[in-house]
Amino acid sequence: MPSRPLDAQAGRSRGNAPVNRRQLVHRQFVIMLLALMQTKWIVLGGVVLLALIIGGSCAHTYNKLVGLDQEVQSAWAEVENNYQSRADQTTNAIAIVKKASSFEQETLTKVIEARSQATSIKLSADDLTDPAKLKAFEAAQANLGTSLSRLMVVAEQYPELKSIGAFTDLQAQLSGIDNRIRVARMRFNEAAKSFNTSRNTFPTNMLAGFFGGKFNDKAYFSAKAGDENVPTVQF
Repeated sequence: MPSRPLDAQAGRSRGNAPVNRRQLVHRQFVIMLLALMQTKWIVLGGVVLLALIIGGSCAHTYNKLVGLDQEVQSAWAEVENNYQSRADQTTNAIAIVKKASSFEQETLTKVIEARSQATSIKLSADDLTDPAKLKAFEAAQANLGTSLSRLMVVAEQYPELKSIGAFTDLQAQLSGIDNRIRVARMRFNEAAKSFNTSRNTFPTNMLAGFFGGKFNDKAYFSAKAGDENVPTVQF
């Protein structure tokens, strides 16, 4: 008779064994699932962090290029302002020399034509990436400068013009404008160089390429002997 309780207890133990195994498997499954979910969130967090870093870097690079581009445009505006000042003073010079009835008409005509050509060429911000257009603008302005200098030299030979106070003032104004033009051209070249250097540096060049022609290289004014020095114009 004492064997029965033992048999019953053994039976209960055998009956509970499958239940314990199922619980163990379930527990292991839950642990694995939690581990996978934790890994997933870690990977997702890493991806988000990487995206934020890359996005922030791209935004910084883009903003830097925009800032440098604005500096180029600002420098170009200064160039245009000074060339326009010379064109305005050329009109005054023409009006003054016309007071000499015997003034050389050929010299005067060349100045008028050169001024017309120079003021007819207008460059937009987009044109600053085109070397050919900038060269054409530069050539027209150089022609006006040469013609105007010739005009003032010839005018010196006319006493009736030298006696006019406005003529002496005009000489001083043209000298100052010529100096400012030279400085403005150098500053434009410096701004263009800063932009081009940054734009063509890796990996900025890759980002710049995504925006098509928005961040193309800027053109330069041609260097001339003595451009590194502030000139003194003499008539």
